[in-house]
Amino acid sequence: MDKAETLHVVEPTLQDETGHCLSFLESVFLARDRPFPVVFWVGRKARLRHFVASGASVRPYFHRRFRKLQAFLLYRRLLAGTGRLFLPTAGRTDLILLHWAARKPIPPGKVILYFHWLRSSPERLRSLARLARKQPQLTVLGPTETVAKILRDSGFADARMAPYPLTPHPFPRAVPFTHVLYAGAARQDKGIAAVVDFVAHLAASGSNLPVIVQTSPDHQHRYDSKTADDLARLERIGYPRLMIRPETLSKEDYTALYAGAVCLQPYRRQDFSDRVSGITLDALSLGAPVITTAGTWMGRLVERYGAGLAVKDFSPASLQAAVETVRKQYDVYASRACEGGAALRVENSGQHLMDIFTEKPGSSPVSAGGQRGLAAHPPG
Repeated sequence: MDKAETLHVVEPTLQDETGHCLSFLESVFLARDRPFPVVFWVGRKARLRHFVASGASVRPYFHRRFRKLQAFLLYRRLLAGTGRLFLPTAGRTDLILLHWAARKPIPPGKVILYFHWLRSSPERLRSLARLARKQPQLTVLGPTETVAKILRDSGFADARMAPYPLTPHPFPRAVPFTHVLYAGAARQDKGIAAVVDFVAHLAASGSNLPVIVQTSPDHQHRYDSKTADDLARLERIGYPRLMIRPETLSKEDYTALYAGAVCLQPYRRQDFSDRVSGITLDALSLGAPVITTAGTWMGRLVERYGAGLAVKDFSPASLQAAVETVRKQYDVYASRACEGGAALRVENSGQHLMDIFTEKPGSSPVSAGGQRGLAAHPPG
């Protein structure tokens, strides 16, 4: 990228200085080895002091209620300028708004979109193909080869696999087991109901196992009705060894949760069969073994390093047995998590995305399989 060419990062969901959205961006932009102009267009309450200190410009811009209209107006303004755009949590709506804002084909290298995952229903695939015909030269990225293939098969000329960037946590130190941890947003697809059942089982059986449950809402700061009911039930259980963390934590407080933890991720198999989890990457990079769902991206990653267990049964008794298995050999599982985390710091470095941002448009060679640029890293 020419030093005079600005990269505009557009992220309406980044409303404050917490959460995985911030860590995603930090892992990429704090990895840059040379300065170039970067502007972050984010939620109106976000200030991003780390980025300001590193020389970036931060524009608190988006209001949650009006963000689609604001995005359209911003895209129209930025597409008319000389800089490039990066959308780190892109969706089909962004493709529609970009097309409307451009009014003509967007040239190669002008816009880079990162799709964390895509639903592959026939209707959605047809819609994606229609959008690709309208704007075939967008650079579209996904964290797994499955996502990249969907984008490539839809007709985008520059569709690539780009590893989900690992948050640059400090290297962990060895500590003994202290607690079971459910981290991140409380959601049905992330198994919050199974976690509440597990805590109820511990209480009924007279267990003394410490548990920390983070119950922060999703990026829209809300719960669905089933999750709200589950969290109310969690409060009523009255398990004395339970600590509930309802807020979205600072980076330091969030990182501290993983010390001595067994990370519990009873995620739905159908939703996470090939969907990347930042929680799993965080856990391994911080030396915390993981118990998660067999047949998922997380399960394959855990099995790859022997850094926990991938299980099929999330009944309370099964989860308790899995936790006890890991706890009895916690030093072994934690050591494997650390080893896996060290490898992932390279494999999922934010530098991979930074290399895409700084290449000249059209300079990335096309492989025989139709994938450009970055070599595919296995998803776990």
